[in-house]
Amino acid sequence: MAGKAGLKAGAIGLAVMVVWTVIGRLVPALASGVMMYVSCGISSLLYLGTGILAGLVLAPPRTAGKGATAGVIAGPIAGVGASIVGAVIMIIQVGSTGTIPGLNPEQAQMLAESNMDPTMLSSIGAVCGVGIALALGAGLGAAGGAISAALKGD
Repeated sequence: MAGKAGLKAGAIGLAVMVVWTVIGRLVPALASGVMMYVSCGISSLLYLGTGILAGLVLAPPRTAGKGATAGVIAGPIAGVGASIVGAVIMIIQVGSTGTIPGLNPEQAQMLAESNMDPTMLSSIGAVCGVGIALALGAGLGAAGGAISAALKGD
C-alpha cells in the first residue's frame, strides 16, 4: 500500500511545507542574501523528511522499492501544493507593490527601464517554481522513502 502511505505522508508534508512557504514569503529577511539559500536548504530537508515519513508509514513488509514509491507520491504532493501557495502569495505581493520581492534597487530600476511587467515575470517564475518543486519533491521524497523503509525493515 505504497499509494496510501504516500498520500498520508504527502498530506502531512503539504501542511508543513505550506507553513514554511508562508513564513518564507512573508518574512523579508528570508528572501534575501544568505538566508535565501538557507531557506532553500530547509525546504530540501523538508522534502526529504516527507519521503522519510512516507517510508515509515508503509505497512510491512517494507522494502526500499516500496519506500521509494511512497516517497515519489508524497514529495510532489507537498512540493507542488506549497509552490502553488507560494506563487499565489508572490503574485499578490507583486500586484500590490509593483516590484518583485528580493530585488535590489538597481535590479528594480533595470526592470522598469526595460518595460518588463513584474507580474508577468513573477507568473513565469511561479510556473518554473512548480516544476522545480515537482522534480525536487519526487527525487528527494523517493530517496527519503527508500532509505527509511530499508532502515526500518519489518
